[in-house]
This record gives sequence, C-alpha cells and structure tokens, in this order.
Amino acid sequence: MRKTLILAALLAATPFAAAADELSYTFVEAGWTQVRINDNDLDDPKTNGAYLRGSYNIAKNVNVFGGYSRMSESFNLGYGARAKYTLDMPELGIGYHMNLSDRVDFTTDIAWVRVGTKEELSGFGAYDGSYKEHTNAGRITAGIRAKPSPRTEAWLKGGVIDGSRMDTEFVGTLGGQVKFNQTWGLVGEIQLFDDVSQYSVGVRASF
Repeated sequence: MRKTLILAALLAATPFAAAADELSYTFVEAGWTQVRINDNDLDDPKTNGAYLRGSYNIAKNVNVFGGYSRMSESFNLGYGARAKYTLDMPELGIGYHMNLSDRVDFTTDIAWVRVGTKEELSGFGAYDGSYKEHTNAGRITAGIRAKPSPRTEAWLKGGVIDGSRMDTEFVGTLGGQVKFNQTWGLVGEIQLFDDVSQYSVGVRASF
C-alpha cells in the first residue's frame, strides 16, 4: 500500500516537473516599476508606477510581445510651487529563441519603444501649464534565458537602443523568476541604458 501511494505521488508530480523544464514564451505579467536617473547633482531623481506586459508564441521559435509602463512623481517646491512629472513607455516587438541545451535558450528581439514625458507646473506664474514631448526609438538585444532549477529562471541580454531624439546607447537587462507552480511566478528585472535604471517587480502567469 505504501509503495502504491509513493508511486501515485510521483506520477502526479511528473507533469509539473516536465513542464517546469520548459521555458514558456506565452505569458502575461503586471507589477510595480521605478525609473531612476543616475545623477549625483540631482540626487538621483526617480518616478514610481506600474507596468503591464505580455508575450505570445506565434511559432515554434518566434514570439511577439508588448508592454506599457506609466510612472509619475509630484514635488512640492514651497511658496505654492508644485511640479508633477509623468513618464509613460509603450513597446511592441518580435523575438526569436533557440535551444542551446535542455535548460538554456539563446534569445534575440527587436522592438519599437516610445518614451513620453509630461511636466505639469503650478505656482510658477507665466510658466504654469503642461508640457509634453516624446521620443520614438528602436531596440535590438540578444542574450540567454535559462532555468537553473525547475522552479527558477534567469535571463541576461544586451544590445543597443537608438531614437529620433537620442544617441545610440547600450542597453542591458538582467532578470529572474521564482515559480510558485506551473502557472504563477514572481518576477524581478533591472534594465540599464545611458544614465537611466529601471527596476521592476511583478507577478507572471505563464501558459
């Protein structure tokens, strides 16, 4: 009887163990994000907000993805002067992935990114009002995505980003996931480019 129960438990765990070794490129994800400008003169200004993104595998080795993040920060400058800064960043792209081993994939992608900023001023007299601008950019990256263990995942990629109102800059991303079960996981990511750092923590549902 005991051997039968042990065998049944192992068989029940087998589907998750097999699926856990596979890297899913179809998922939805949402969470908190922060963008920080690394500038000692300005005491590293930052904005906080939320993000939503997803990916869908349209072929064996090809996926499409998109996302949107929005962050804002308000400042009380005294004497009735206030300023609010808002940053929003939508993106759309397509990626390619190829197995290097059972638990490691090579990945590369290309994406369109739009960086929009909005500044709202009050208490500045003639300068009161709302000021908007945006930059359209293209990003190309390549790297690896791996599963160190059945319930953990990590990725590292680097490349370049270039836009209509910016110089060509290196961009790098380091991220990881801890899976609670076959579907749900906790994700963390850091993206660096020029003097800007973006930190994200969220929940992912993989399918």
